[in-house]
Amino acid sequence: MFSGVLKKMVSIHDNPVRYIMDFDDDLVFLNQIIGKKIKIHKTGYCCLSCYENLQIFANGFCKKCFFESPMAGDWVMKPELSKAHLDIEDRDISYEKKVQLQNHIVYLSKTSGIKVGVTRSNSMTTRWIDQGAIEAVVLIEVPNRYLAGIAEVKLKEKFSDKTNWRRMLTSNIEEEDITNNKKMALDSLGSEFEEFFKIDSEVLKFNYQIDKSIDSVKSISLKKSDDIEGILVGVKGQYLIFDDSSVFNVRSNEGYVVDISISD
Repeated sequence: MFSGVLKKMVSIHDNPVRYIMDFDDDLVFLNQIIGKKIKIHKTGYCCLSCYENLQIFANGFCKKCFFESPMAGDWVMKPELSKAHLDIEDRDISYEKKVQLQNHIVYLSKTSGIKVGVTRSNSMTTRWIDQGAIEAVVLIEVPNRYLAGIAEVKLKEKFSDKTNWRRMLTSNIEEEDITNNKKMALDSLGSEFEEFFKIDSEVLKFNYQIDKSIDSVKSISLKKSDDIEGILVGVKGQYLIFDDSSVFNVRSNEGYVVDISISD
């Protein structure tokens, strides 16, 4: 029996990608239990900001923290709203400077198709794995989150910034060449961002351990049920995939306190 607060899975870029559930005092190495029956039982809540036993509102936060914590500011999802480079506070300027005023990349990844995105330079492979990408490549590297957001907004005129999670999980992925799309993206960014171009960046590839092919999926959640169980057949993105084609998005269930049991 493992107990703790659900947080997004730790991932290691290997072949295949390796996943770990970190419960502080316990580690669950998920690749090692593929093929086994697991049961997840919800026992309470723990907000990822205030750590109180309060009902989770969104993204692992209670309602108060979702609207007040700097970790849940609008600029997290919309980098172009970042203002720390102007010394303007949103919720907590020290936190915002720490996160926003570091190198960021703008990238293309192939998840359900080619998409554009932004992440910190030191977390790019983690970000791509979280999305279930099978390929990814860096376009530019800039010194702050705001510039990355502005570049992303420009590229969203040609590329989606969303992943169709159903197609990603069933490997129903559009056949597009990411290298050709990289050239198109850099051309679209033009001279305004040319000094930040990563012309020689290589395409990274990702392989996930899924022991059963899946044609369709249905989402399950601790928001709707206190218990989730099934035989684990794979892990991709932040999803646990079960033998009955149900899928559990760990990240969407952050902040729930759970007991996890494993059996043959």
